[in-house]
Amino acid sequence: MLCRRTLRGPAVKPTGDSEMSAAQRNLDAYWMPFTANRDFKKKPRVISGASGHYYTTEDGTRLYDTFSGLWTSGIGHCHPKIVEAVQKQVATLDYCMTFQVTNDKAVALADRVIGMAPEEITQCFFTNSGSESVDTALKIALGYHRARGEGNRTRLIGRERGYHGVNFGGMSVGGMVPNRKVFSAALLPGVDHIRHTHDLEHNAFTRGQPEWGAHLADDLERLCALHDGSNIAAVIVEPVAGSTGVLVPPVGYLERLREICDKHGILLIFDEVIAAFGRLARPFGAQRFGVMPDIITTAKGLTNGVVPMGAVLVRDSVYDAFMQGPENMIELFHGYTYSGHPVAAAAGLAAMDVYDEEGTFDQSAALEQPFEDLLHSFAEHKHVIDVRNFGLMGAIEMAPREGAPGARGGEAHKKCFWDENLVVRNGMDTLQFSPFLNSDPDEMQRSFEGIRRVLDSIE
Repeated sequence: MLCRRTLRGPAVKPTGDSEMSAAQRNLDAYWMPFTANRDFKKKPRVISGASGHYYTTEDGTRLYDTFSGLWTSGIGHCHPKIVEAVQKQVATLDYCMTFQVTNDKAVALADRVIGMAPEEITQCFFTNSGSESVDTALKIALGYHRARGEGNRTRLIGRERGYHGVNFGGMSVGGMVPNRKVFSAALLPGVDHIRHTHDLEHNAFTRGQPEWGAHLADDLERLCALHDGSNIAAVIVEPVAGSTGVLVPPVGYLERLREICDKHGILLIFDEVIAAFGRLARPFGAQRFGVMPDIITTAKGLTNGVVPMGAVLVRDSVYDAFMQGPENMIELFHGYTYSGHPVAAAAGLAAMDVYDEEGTFDQSAALEQPFEDLLHSFAEHKHVIDVRNFGLMGAIEMAPREGAPGARGGEAHKKCFWDENLVVRNGMDTLQFSPFLNSDPDEMQRSFEGIRRVLDSIE
C-alpha cells in the first residue's frame, strides 16, 4: 500500500529535541508553504500516514481530518481503488508527453470529466494544479477574443477576497491582500476587481445563500462603464469563495453576473478548484447554482488529491474559435510538461469510478443538514461573530484579539492538534471546514465537540 494504516495511539504532545522523530529534527532545509515557519519548527506537527478520515503521526496517534486534506480528499485518504490504479499505472506507463502525442488514460479521463460537466461544456485541457488551471483559463479567454477579431478585449476582472492560486495571473485577478502585496509591482496590468459579498451587518449567521446582496453583482456594470465593456475579456469568480473564509453568493448574484457578461460579450469563468466533484453535492457548482459559465477551472477532487492534476473545461464555442487556420498548425501555444500525466489520469479515472459506484454526491447531499446544524451550534459562542455554510463548505469566524489579528485562530488550530487530535484549518481568526463527502456523522459530531472544548478553553 502507498499509505500506512495504523491504530489509534496516545495524544500528541510537544516534545523536546531528544524525543523528536527524524522528520521533526530535520526541518531546517524545508521552507514550508503558507506557514509561519519559525513558529512551526518550535513544535512541529508532522504527519507520516493516513487512512480513510484519519491522519497518523509517527508515534501511531490518529488525527481526525476536518478539512479532507486541503479541500482535496473528499472520499478519504488512501482509497483502495485509487491506490491500486496508481500502483498499476506507474508500472505500466509512468510518463508520456502530450505534445503531438498522448496517452490512453488522459483521453479516457477527459471524456469522463466532460460527461459529468454541464451540457455545453465540451472540451477538457489538463494542467497540474488549480493555479495552473486559472492561468490557463485566463490565457484561453484572451486568445479566444483575439481569434474572433476582438484583440482589444484584454482587461480581466476578478473579485476582492477572491483566491485563484499563486501564479502571477491568478494573483492578479485574486483579491487576497497578503498574497498580493509583496508582488504588487509585477502583477498583470489591465486587471480590476468587483466588490466581495461578505457583509456581517446583513448576512451574519446565514444558513446557505444570503437573501441580501444580489445587487453587489452590479459592480461589474460600474467597471464596464469605466473601462467600456468591449475592452473586457473575462470575469473570474469562485461560485463559493473558499480560501478567504467560505463566502457564499447571495441569492441571484451569480445569475446577475451571467446577465451582465452576456450583455457585454464577456466570458464568465467559474473557478471550481474547490467546488467541483461533490463539494456542493453535484459534479460542478455551476450545476448546483444553475448558472452556466463559459470556462470552468478544476483540480483537487479531480484525483482526490492523490496525484497533482488540474483541468480547464470550456464551452464548444470557445474551443471552436481556436480551430481555424491551417490544420497542421498548433492552435494554442500553451501546455505543461506534465499535462495529462498518465499516473495522474489513472488516479482521476479511479476517483470518478468511486464517485459513481459509491454514490458520493448523494452522500454529500445527505450530510449537508447535519453539517450545517453542527456549525451553527456555535452561533452563541462568546468568541464567534459569524457562521456561514453552503454544501460541505463551512466557516466559524471568531472576533480577533485586540492588536493581534489571527492569534486566536492560530491558537485554536494548535490546540485542536495537540489536545483533541484534530487537524483544523484556520485562515486568520476563521476556522474553515471541508468535511469528507462520505463522512461518518458520529465522527463529525465528535470532532465539533472537540472544537468546542478548544474554543471554550482559549481567551
